Amino acid sequence: MYTLTKIAIGPPFFRSACLLIALSLACVVLVPKVQAVVPPPDGGYPNLNTAEGQNALFSLTSGTANTAVGGFSLFSVTTATSNTGVGAGTLVLNTGGGNTATGALALLSNATGFANTANGGFALFSNTIGSYNTATGYQALYSNTDGFLNAATGHQALYSNTTGYYNTAIGPQAGYNLTTGDNNVCIGAFVTGVAGESNTTRIRNVYGSVASARAVYVDADDKIGTLSSSRRYKQQIKPMEQASETLFALKPVTFRYKKEVDPSQALSFGLIAEEVAEVSPELITRDEQGRPQTVRYEAVNAMLLNEFLKEHKKVQKLEAALEAVNARLNKQEANLQKVSAEFELSRSAPKTVSND
Repeated sequence: MYTLTKIAIGPPFFRSACLLIALSLACVVLVPKVQAVVPPPDGGYPNLNTAEGQNALFSLTSGTANTAVGGFSLFSVTTATSNTGVGAGTLVLNTGGGNTATGALALLSNATGFANTANGGFALFSNTIGSYNTATGYQALYSNTDGFLNAATGHQALYSNTTGYYNTAIGPQAGYNLTTGDNNVCIGAFVTGVAGESNTTRIRNVYGSVASARAVYVDADDKIGTLSSSRRYKQQIKPMEQASETLFALKPVTFRYKKEVDPSQALSFGLIAEEVAEVSPELITRDEQGRPQTVRYEAVNAMLLNEFLKEHKKVQKLEAALEAVNARLNKQEANLQKVSAEFELSRSAPKTVSND
């Protein structure tokens, strides 16, 4: 008679692991004869737990599928599931589940945080309740305590982040100065960011790189790309005609960006998006709240071209008419010269007097 061992299903992110455990235990129970390895594996314990090292998995009671390799690794785990700690002191205070730490003292302070991954010495060292973080590199996300869904790759990447979330940093010390801000992206070595800032993307060498082929644009979904002028991507194509006359109602201004936007506050030239929206909503883009954000200057340029071509045609007509007038004047002048020449000839002709 065969029986299946009942295993309670935990939080959603553990279900897959628990299902695997259930299937494994079921196989053990259902198979009447199992050929075990001799001698048995060192450090193997019930419920798919593995411990190797001084006081590794020291407090374990009913937790399953935990692996601890290194002195005091996973020391405090009691009932948690699916943790892996490889290295001295990894996850030593952890009671949460689904964490992976590789490297000395990685995730050392983690308490109830779950689904964190730390690869590298001191990675996520200070994390306590933060979850879904990924740190790869020595001291990556070192100061993180409550932050979640952060990703740091590189030596000391996102080092100072404490409670910020949705931050991404790639490169040595990338995002090093970010602290409590959210939704930041830092790409490149020593692209450190600014403490407290949010919703900011910084990429190394972009400012100094020179390219001449295409301008880069960003849409409301944060998609980066270039504009295409090919007919393949367009529909409802028709002449612009009078639509470009909207330009006559626009009011160009000079201005300086606020210091937090442009520290140099250089003199700039352009339009105000709110004013343009009142004249032509199609000429602006909006932010996530629907507020006017940016003037579509590439569209303004196309409209300027249309107005230029319209004026050019007018000038061509005027030039043609002027040429016709000049031709008539030249013809009249030639006729006048001819008449004048004949008159002068008649005046200078000798007169004959007859003597009778």
